[in-house]
Amino acid sequence: MAYFSLIAGQIKQLNMKKIVTLTCAALFIMLSAFKPVSGVDDVINALRNGNAAELAKYVDNNIEIALPSKTDNYSRQQAVVILQDFFSNNGVKDFETKHRGDNGGSQFCIGTLITRSGNYRTTFFMTEKNGKQLVKEIRFQQM
Repeated sequence: MAYFSLIAGQIKQLNMKKIVTLTCAALFIMLSAFKPVSGVDDVINALRNGNAAELAKYVDNNIEIALPSKTDNYSRQQAVVILQDFFSNNGVKDFETKHRGDNGGSQFCIGTLITRSGNYRTTFFMTEKNGKQLVKEIRFQQM
């Protein structure tokens, strides 16, 4: 009888090890499935503060910028000058996020840039490059 209780104890111990191992594996898989979206949040904060230099940290080497008066492709250095000029001429007060999402590894955000000279519907698109999310396009449409 003692032999059977010893075997039963070993089976329970084996089952507990399996349960703990499977639980740890499932937890690891679930946590690794989520990618951080800090790039979008950082761009939103830069827009909210009207900070072109901060925004430039998340801009690709070339970016399409659409302003109410002109749309063109610019280098990162040109983009900083153009965005800083736009932000200072309009006096950025805030940025309100309306919608954001993910589309096949690319991210986007739609919101309202609130300025002293009026509100602008703002859309930006980010793509992954070398493991980092970078802004490829940003549009400002006067409302």
